[in-house]
Amino acid sequence: MDAQSLIARRVALELRSGNLVNLGIGIPTLVANYIPPDLKVFFQSENGLIGTGPIPEQGMAHPLLTDAAGRPITALPGACTFDSAMSFGLIRGGHVDVTVLGGLQVDAEGHLANWMIPGKMVPGMGGAMDLVSGAKRVIVAMQHAAKGKSKIVQKCALPLTSSRPVDLVVTDMAVIGFSGGRITLQETAPGVTVAEVMAVTEADLFIPAEVPQMNI
Repeated sequence: MDAQSLIARRVALELRSGNLVNLGIGIPTLVANYIPPDLKVFFQSENGLIGTGPIPEQGMAHPLLTDAAGRPITALPGACTFDSAMSFGLIRGGHVDVTVLGGLQVDAEGHLANWMIPGKMVPGMGGAMDLVSGAKRVIVAMQHAAKGKSKIVQKCALPLTSSRPVDLVVTDMAVIGFSGGRITLQETAPGVTVAEVMAVTEADLFIPAEVPQMNI
């Protein structure tokens, strides 16, 4: 299983029937592909759609059905569309149960940096700040390291997305939580040891006596 699919599969296990869920661009969009048929989750695209389905098969994309990044999506039976004002009213009003976002860095206090790298072209904050601040639960889905550098850091060097800490981080190596404000290794990916996770993690992880592997 490739790293992105592993992350998306594990994140999907965090969702519950009845949840209103916003998926960010990148790895988070893959989560919709791993929802079991008996799980009734409502996916929201922040550009104004509730009821998004899996990524369309090649040749089946509709030009008017896109996510916030302009990529093709599908709409399930019963889906509804609305304007950006309504969409951000839902987000800022605390009506989104879970948001799944990509990340550039997450630090030991759970702060997320995911919207810009200084000195590079920045498309804009988008809805990331609103989602981290307004969603009831924030899950970050990202690679554990990039170009040999840990993305789980002691303190974010990049501009923060929000002052609010995230709730969970799922990477291709681990599941990391912040119970009691302490960054904690909760699970390791299949075939990955605790020592391997620690070796590529800059932040000082708390390691419980027993760390199970992801059940995917």
